[in-house]
Amino acid sequence: MTKGENMTFAKKIAAGAGAAGLALFAALPAWAQEAAPAVAEAAAPTPDKGDTAWMMTATVLVMAMIVPGLALFYGGLVRTKNMASVLTQILAVAALAMILWVIYGYGLAFGGDANWLISSGKFFLAGVTADSTVATFTDGVVIPEFVFIAFQMTFSAITVALVLGGLVERMKFSAVMVFAIVWLTIVYYPIAHMVWYLGGDEASTGLIFGWGALDFAGGTVVHINAGIAALVGGFIIGKRRGYQKDIMAPHSLTMTLIGTGLLWVGWFGFNAGSALEANGSAGLALINTFTATAAGVLFWMLTERALGHKGSLLGACSGAIAGLVAVTPAAGNSGPFGAILLGAIAGIVCCWFVMKAKPKLGFDDSLDVFGIHGIGGLIGSVLTAVTMLPALGGPAGDDYVLGSQLWIQIKSVGVAVLWSAAGSAIAFTIAKAVTGGRVSEEVEREGLDLGEHGERAYNY
Repeated sequence: MTKGENMTFAKKIAAGAGAAGLALFAALPAWAQEAAPAVAEAAAPTPDKGDTAWMMTATVLVMAMIVPGLALFYGGLVRTKNMASVLTQILAVAALAMILWVIYGYGLAFGGDANWLISSGKFFLAGVTADSTVATFTDGVVIPEFVFIAFQMTFSAITVALVLGGLVERMKFSAVMVFAIVWLTIVYYPIAHMVWYLGGDEASTGLIFGWGALDFAGGTVVHINAGIAALVGGFIIGKRRGYQKDIMAPHSLTMTLIGTGLLWVGWFGFNAGSALEANGSAGLALINTFTATAAGVLFWMLTERALGHKGSLLGACSGAIAGLVAVTPAAGNSGPFGAILLGAIAGIVCCWFVMKAKPKLGFDDSLDVFGIHGIGGLIGSVLTAVTMLPALGGPAGDDYVLGSQLWIQIKSVGVAVLWSAAGSAIAFTIAKAVTGGRVSEEVEREGLDLGEHGERAYNY
């Protein structure tokens, strides 16, 4: 993840072999030869145990965001008859994403120099050992490559899981799995490469990274990507039966609150871990993850009141996610007050879109993946150019040009939107052709818990 123009992301440092100096020979005075000077090669950087421990912790925190965090957040928002299906889908696609990542996902995203679209190499993690390292954002500082692979693996897993929130209560489990395979391959891996990969030359550096775009922890790669995919999928799979006619209230806001709390805590690993080191940049991302989220909670509830509704727990949870999403690309590219600004804007705009715009537009984004992750990701990714300003506590130097960076951010968002939309349309179309896409009317009315998995989430 990149915290500024100077930040690189997944370029492995070549391991140089340490060499001992040549021994000097002493000889008899009559035929003494002058000894050759010792030449010592620079020793390969050694991973710092503190950085390594932090990155392992951050990886586990992101895992907690998926299971149980996202699973409970989404699960609580659906009707009782579909709770088990949501939990199963989240767990299964995350597991699938992890397997694909080590087979070829890491190779396509970060495996080696190829072109601006994908990497090439390290398939099945070929050549990676316990001694392999990758560079961080500080010269001479590295972390173990296995730790970096695992950290990035959790990002791919949560991104594809996020998409499912727009398709719950009607999509076949088999369709979910087929979609995940195709989408990760043609959408997620290329976008991750384009945004975060620094190659050995301009031709092999990711397109968006080469432009100098700022995306500290995944505004484009994760949130815009997932939001656009959910929107496209909603149109291809179709609306839930009874949408905007039947009552489809969340069955357990208690579960949703627990999921929200787990997501917020896990997000510290997501954002602060993207510094790749236990340093001040991680600390900045940490406090920004507090302040932006708090602003999102409060400003979503204030917007509810302004729109004529009572401030709600559902709104507070939604606002927390909106704030987290918006600060993701700016976590290390903003001061705390810039993060508050992002959280406030996201809380207001996302609330208005979900409560006012979406009902009029009529599309069925079940759990507002586009309304929160898509819209919030757009806000955060574009306005990261603004939060860089020193007036907001950002790290920009005297030579920073707001207009130029803003244009780069807008271009980057445009590429991410178009790539995700096109790739998602292909992935959902293939899944629909292979499996039928959605469950029968009978199964949908009975609930996917029994119809798709033969069990209930609750038996009382």
